[in-house]
Amino acid sequence: MSFASLGLIDQIVRTLASLDYQSPTPVQSQAIPAVLAGRDVMAAAQTGTGKTASFALPLLQRLSMDGMQVNSNAVRALVLVPTRELAEQVHQSVRTYGEGLPLRTMVAYGGVSINPQMMRLRKGVDLMVATPGRLLDLARQNAVRFNQVQALVLDEADRMLDLGFARDIDQLIGLLPKRRQTLLFSATFSEPIRALATTMLRDPVSIEASPRNTTAKAIRQWIVPVDKKRKPELFLHLLKRHAWPQALVFVKTRKGVDQLVELLEAKGIAADSIHGDKPQPARLRALERFKAGEVRLLVATDVAARGIDIDELPAVVNVDLPIVAEDYVHRSGRTGRAGASGEAVSLVCADEVQQLAAIEQLTRQSLERREEPGFQPDHRVPETNASGQIVKKPKKPKKPKHGASSAKGDAPVVQEDVRFRR
Repeated sequence: MSFASLGLIDQIVRTLASLDYQSPTPVQSQAIPAVLAGRDVMAAAQTGTGKTASFALPLLQRLSMDGMQVNSNAVRALVLVPTRELAEQVHQSVRTYGEGLPLRTMVAYGGVSINPQMMRLRKGVDLMVATPGRLLDLARQNAVRFNQVQALVLDEADRMLDLGFARDIDQLIGLLPKRRQTLLFSATFSEPIRALATTMLRDPVSIEASPRNTTAKAIRQWIVPVDKKRKPELFLHLLKRHAWPQALVFVKTRKGVDQLVELLEAKGIAADSIHGDKPQPARLRALERFKAGEVRLLVATDVAARGIDIDELPAVVNVDLPIVAEDYVHRSGRTGRAGASGEAVSLVCADEVQQLAAIEQLTRQSLERREEPGFQPDHRVPETNASGQIVKKPKKPKKPKHGASSAKGDAPVVQEDVRFRR
């Protein structure tokens, strides 16, 4: 199957050929004709399988061919994304795919001055990529009008419809024309999100280009049980042992990110960070340095779980497991993209067993456990299975006996009891 056979015009087909896009992926072959036909779509596919092109290519074609003139401050198509990094990435793809088409596009997100974005909107925009909060800011200042909106895309729709964004999305949808095309794309859809999504869609085409909530087969996934306090030490050990040329490293908290970067730099290892407390220009610089290979490690919170597209990234390391199981799929999907191989390694402590069980239940697989010599945990990580069940309770490590005598008696027990009470 070729891209031309999907109904794309010659200009777009030539652009794809120049990008060495040889044939459409499964999600592209199903989504592109449906979007061109004006249908609502709900599409689930693994990360790295070309979801952005699945909606961007047909939308760009429809916008370029309908002949409608965009009015001042108006927008004809909206793509909403959860993070600033993903907004930049999607907009760059839109610009690349739309090369040679008579369309104006832009990106808008918070953390930077709103004035240039307001100025860009004055001439009208055919396609706009935005984060919900900044788009609402622009609407409140009357800098953007939605009366010409023909299509709405929620990229990473599961995240866009969860509690963190639900209120903003509800407000924005209330401002949009009721007659519009709505497209939802994501790698993961929980059942509650699927139920909610159906209230937004009209007779949608449902696409599942891969089994629900799964990770790519090309990704080797394994966990290393370890005590929480020894995670940084174990990470340095694994980094040396596996000699990953680059790795994207996830840590739960912003403070944890900064502490790990400080440790790495003290060891002479080039590292940078991304988290919510860093100014947006600094976040973009860190991402560009990592993509350019100027730093070996990028340490981040889950703001980087979506929106980092790096060719042949060899490894993702979860120093901390994510709170939400779906984020594990998105984190892991930063490696093994476009058919390449990769590793997703998780350092798991006993406190994270519930998160581990939720991940295995979501992905319907038991993650391989690899004990690392010298790092066996004192607090054992309970066994889990692909059904999300904890199948074995942890064994308490034996406490060393005190005193010279090994004869039976009360003295050693009393000593241990006193020690426990301290």
